[in-house]
Amino acid sequence: MKKTGLIATVSVVALTVTACGGTSTDSPSASAGAGNEQVELRIMWWGDQKRADKTNEALRKFEEKYPHIKVVGEFAPSSGYFDKLNTQIASGTAPDVFFLGGNVVDYVSKGVLLDLNPYVGKELNLDDMDKSMIAYGTFKEKLYHVSAGANARAIVVNTDLFKKAGMEIPQDDWTWDDYARIAKEISDKLGKDVFGTYDYTVDGMGIYMGQIGKTVYDMDKNVIGFEQKDAENWFAYWDNMRKAGGVVTPELQVSNPPGDTSKSLIVTGRVAMGLIPSNQLVAHQNLTKDHLTLVQVPRGANGSGVAFESSQGLSGYAKTKHPKEVAQLINFWINDPDAAKILGNDRGVPVTAAMRDLLKKDASPVEQIIYDYLNRVSEANKKQVVKISYNPPGFTEYSKLLETTVQEISFGRKDVKKGAEDFYTGAVKIFNNNK
Repeated sequence: MKKTGLIATVSVVALTVTACGGTSTDSPSASAGAGNEQVELRIMWWGDQKRADKTNEALRKFEEKYPHIKVVGEFAPSSGYFDKLNTQIASGTAPDVFFLGGNVVDYVSKGVLLDLNPYVGKELNLDDMDKSMIAYGTFKEKLYHVSAGANARAIVVNTDLFKKAGMEIPQDDWTWDDYARIAKEISDKLGKDVFGTYDYTVDGMGIYMGQIGKTVYDMDKNVIGFEQKDAENWFAYWDNMRKAGGVVTPELQVSNPPGDTSKSLIVTGRVAMGLIPSNQLVAHQNLTKDHLTLVQVPRGANGSGVAFESSQGLSGYAKTKHPKEVAQLINFWINDPDAAKILGNDRGVPVTAAMRDLLKKDASPVEQIIYDYLNRVSEANKKQVVKISYNPPGFTEYSKLLETTVQEISFGRKDVKKGAEDFYTGAVKIFNNNK
């Protein structure tokens, strides 16, 4: 699980969506008339300096096209972003526009988000955006959130390690039994300092629940969406693989966490496979000469359980004094070709078909792998249904509980049965306390 809320998933029928018509509102003439009052907007996002540079460049381009709007940007690391945002909301000083992830439902329930519906078809054009992505940001028929990027979870594979081991690259139709066998075989053939896979018990749990027809949290019923035995089975799968020698040691998992690309053992050639959002392939590949590729997550009874994810998106502040301009800025983000070229795939692939097609024309070989992978995910989703899923209530507390439980099991402080029992009891308590 990511603290930035990257677990929200939606089922997408096709990668390329045909526009439904309508006039685009991304041109300067749509709003930049001489009589417009000068306004200032604030926008806040999370990320590093590289993302900030790209974002600020895009904002300057927006100001060129809408000279009556000045945009002031601010950002924070993912670890402190939501604390900062929550403090500003509590004091009534939140930015006019801010980024949210799978926790968008928490802010909807607080009543702090702007309903964008009055601006759709005017300042905000959603004609070229997949309907399921629109549905992700819609609550009780009000649009509170517009996705800024899409991706899908994938198994990143270091193909050089497979070649060294004399093994074939896995295919999309593999199973969890295949995964365990392959991870152990890689470890056995390449020696004690090389491992078949990272442990992604935490990040893969939601996917696994989807594969067995469950969910981490049932939003419709406001209850936990799985049984204790389901968690036990998932924990046991990884525990058995760990004991067989196919998984990176818990010590290395902690010192070289898979979420920190700069420390990833995949890019240093010591781990052959791991679970990442598809848009992170570029960052991984930039740090290694080994060739990396993407394969779908091993399949369960109900398919892969993986669909397009809203990596993050934009919401307006309910108290903004400039809702029309907020809608124009969001529209620019998803529909403007110049914005797409500047922002690229940093937050995931563009959410509108035209902008995806635009970037694909000049995509690098690594980016082509991402587009090809997403096409395959799209095809797979024609045969499976993945529910829209948001972060559960008490997400931060729940995530910490899950991470702690996995470490307790992996370091031998609890067996699987006891770990699953304590985790399930704790998860139910967290969800009930945060409804």
